[in-house]
Amino acid sequence: MPAARESLLDAAYAALARRPWPAVRMVDVAASAGVSRQTLYNEFGSKDGLARALVRREADGYLAGVDRALTGHTDPRDRLTATAEWTAASARDNALVRALLTGCWSERLPSPALTAGPSASAVPAQRRADGPLPSPADLVALVRDRAVAVLAGPGVPRADTAELARSCELVVRLALSCVTAPPPGDGVADLVHGALLRQPAP
Repeated sequence: MPAARESLLDAAYAALARRPWPAVRMVDVAASAGVSRQTLYNEFGSKDGLARALVRREADGYLAGVDRALTGHTDPRDRLTATAEWTAASARDNALVRALLTGCWSERLPSPALTAGPSASAVPAQRRADGPLPSPADLVALVRDRAVAVLAGPGVPRADTAELARSCELVVRLALSCVTAPPPGDGVADLVHGALLRQPAP
């Protein structure tokens, strides 16, 4: 029942924008999504299962945006700049993405354990959500590796790939610094351009 699952996740996300996660009630999430409370429990198993699924969806959405940023330009530096800008904007606009990227979970947010939880769910999407969630270090590595895969191309020597990986990781970490201390104006792009000028061309 993918449509019901997405509606429930949308309702949970909207509820979280209005009140702290401990005050979000399953019955209200179900009512807002237009389904029964039993459907919600069938889909997620528990409130913790709902939290894990919500966090997993936001992590997946962030990474899908990274993929779009990496393929939306032809120049490698523009691709990395777009990735950094997406990272900073996502964290600014989405409290769950910010928590995933920084590891700072406030009492307003659900904070499921990053390690895999027990799952007896028959729902494949929930079994995935019950698996391990990405830590900030995991996300840095995932974004770096996605960037390297897009930018390296076939036949690139191992030494060049290693240098490229360092440049890509530098950009991701610069973006994370902009999450915690936002620069003024177009500061993200300026920082990335300045850093990349000092690096070998990706």
